[in-house]
Amino acid sequence: MDKKLTLSLDERVIEKAKVYAKQHQVSLSRLIEAYLSALIDNKPKDIEITPLVKSLSGVVEIPDGFDHRSEYADYLMEKYR
Repeated sequence: MDKKLTLSLDERVIEKAKVYAKQHQVSLSRLIEAYLSALIDNKPKDIEITPLVKSLSGVVEIPDGFDHRSEYADYLMEKYR
């Protein structure tokens, strides 16, 4: 059973949402309903691990205290030097 809901949103957001809904041939109400449903029904999906990924598991050892952000920053600095 559908029920009415009143929302207060930024006018620009409403206008952009209307354009998006029209481009995708869906009503703004259905668009918002689908979004809210996706938020509340967000169940973790079972992810199948392929044999290739299983075979690679444990191949690389990462030392304790490894700072991936620092390493990546160093990599980028070297790459774009």
